[in-house]
Amino acid sequence: MKLVYFAWVRQQVGVSQETVTPPDAVQTVGDLMSWLAGRGEGHARAFADRSRIRAAVNQVHAGPTARVAAGDEVAFFPPVTGG
Repeated sequence: MKLVYFAWVRQQVGVSQETVTPPDAVQTVGDLMSWLAGRGEGHARAFADRSRIRAAVNQVHAGPTARVAAGDEVAFFPPVTGG
């Protein structure tokens, strides 16, 4: 699974992207966030307040109950507003 991080999420995690193999129990975006939060200090900071993070699975906006699978690209980014 390819993970891509944007803006302050990238700053907290310390990389712009990474490839991971989560355990089989990780089935949703929410599961993935929980698993990532346990991977180290930077990930823990980035995923401490999930209301501040949005996700996209294969470039489609996705909520915490969206399914994820091996081979997916999952992006994490802060909420954005237009002007």
